[in-house]
Amino acid sequence: MKFTLGLAACAAVVVATPTKTVEKRDASQANAACASAVTLAAGSNPFSGRTLHANSAYASEIAAAMQSVTDTSILAQASKVAQTGSFLWIDTIARVPLVAQMMTETPCTDIMGLVIYDLPGRDCAAKASNGELKTGELAKYKSDYIDPIAAAIKAAPNVAVALIIEPDSLPNLVTNANLTTCSSSKSDYESGVAYALKTLNFPNVAMYIDAGHGGWLGWDANLKPGAAEITKVYTAAGSPKQVFGFSTNVAGWNAFSLSPGEFSTASDAKYNKCQDEKTYIDTFSPLIKSGGMPAHAIMDTGRNAVQGLRAAWGDWCNVNGAGFGVRPTSSTGDSLVDAFVWVKPGGESDGTSDTTADRYDSFCGHDDAFKPAPQAGQWNEAYFEMLLKNAKPAFS
Repeated sequence: MKFTLGLAACAAVVVATPTKTVEKRDASQANAACASAVTLAAGSNPFSGRTLHANSAYASEIAAAMQSVTDTSILAQASKVAQTGSFLWIDTIARVPLVAQMMTETPCTDIMGLVIYDLPGRDCAAKASNGELKTGELAKYKSDYIDPIAAAIKAAPNVAVALIIEPDSLPNLVTNANLTTCSSSKSDYESGVAYALKTLNFPNVAMYIDAGHGGWLGWDANLKPGAAEITKVYTAAGSPKQVFGFSTNVAGWNAFSLSPGEFSTASDAKYNKCQDEKTYIDTFSPLIKSGGMPAHAIMDTGRNAVQGLRAAWGDWCNVNGAGFGVRPTSSTGDSLVDAFVWVKPGGESDGTSDTTADRYDSFCGHDDAFKPAPQAGQWNEAYFEMLLKNAKPAFS
């Protein structure tokens, strides 16, 4: 799904006006926390009354890319993207220090979004976004990754934080158990996610365990096993009260509400009624709740503006023709959906289209994948400009 960027891309800057100058963040704007400790009450919507923070790391990445752009329209639109709230991926141990930096820049009006994403044997069913830790390195995941993240959050109790916990991990155990890479990762995945949930359970934190999307766990045969896997790990963690539910469509392409569904005419459509994420969430949530876990959801709308682009549900890599979707908001029209959020940073590649590369995944070579594309996590300016062009609502 995603791989790391260099720390040099994470200076505290924002994209400026179309003059192409880059300005430092104003100290008053970065006046971090509230005057008192934040408590995100169980059962509440942690995004209500708060703005998803537009983190400086993504803004800096956009600013660096815009230095070679001369089109004033693109510059203006890019500036607005940089000012839109998005989650920051903590996908390597080297990026853990960014957590403390993010705490200092998040104002009281905002909620900081972080993706916890560095399990041993990460993304066991894909090649493009395999992680730095090998299967069996659970102790290192705990001590060098989760523990320092917890320390940084604990040191900033006046900052509201939303965490997405390990995208793709538990869904892979449900549907890809036949792969040796996934079956051998099962113990580390379950123990690692449980440890993260237990250790990051602070009053100012709202956690969402990743549940794939409707085209993954939404199949009739996957719904109950998927819910059982997630609630099993939640229970193993001691049922932490700061778990608010699950995340869907992370780095994905599915529509929230679409009738008929994108793949409703497929020959196997009768086996999956979850043709959009609203149906998936409304169907999956009761199963999660019956397992004793809070069952609200957040959905990634970062790149899902255009539908009908994929040849199959499972085509996940750099989908051609995509556009930035609905901006982050807690006004979702569904009482089970706490917020639409931007999770995958638009412009960062999902994986390389270079068939000779070590990390090449065949999905990045499919006919519906954008080409050329660099390694996962690296910037693809042409793709970013396509996302701008196809954005709904448009960036004016």
